[in-house]
Order: sequence, then C-alpha cells, then structure tokens
Amino acid sequence: MALDKESKQQVIQEFSRHSQDTGSPEVQIALLTTRINQLTEHLKAHKHDESSRRGLLKLVGRRRRLLAYLKRSNYSRYAALADRLNIRRK
Repeated sequence: MALDKESKQQVIQEFSRHSQDTGSPEVQIALLTTRINQLTEHLKAHKHDESSRRGLLKLVGRRRRLLAYLKRSNYSRYAALADRLNIRRK
C-alpha cells in the first residue's frame, strides 16, 4: 500500500519549501494524507481488513501529531496546508 516513487516525488515537489526539502512538516503531512486517502479507498472495498485498518489509525495519529506541532509553531502555515489538503481543522 506504499506510494510509488513517481507519486511520492510529485507530492514532495508540490509541498516542499525549497528544492532539497523532504522532511518539513508540510511534506510529511502531505505524504501521510496521500497514504491515508489510499487506505481509505482500500478499506471501502475490503471492509474486514483489520490490519490495514490498524495501519490507517496509526497514520492518522501520526498526521494529527504533526498537525498539532505545525499549529503550535506556525499557525499561518498550518492553516494554508489544511486548506490545500482539505483537512478539517478546529
């Protein structure tokens, strides 16, 4: 269920802050969101796949922690990213 190399590079290029950026919170959150969306579609077709469901919950928790960090450190970047990825925010 991992992202293929081309789609991962595309997401990194779209959300990076500079040319060598692969680890900023924005990139990490965007990659997690892409994987979450893929797993959500998988689970719609395979309702009883409990190991994938557990993996999905772990990804959602990791994304939630990264979003909380970004919200604390730089709210404007958090708000812009949440709007770009269509993530509900409180």
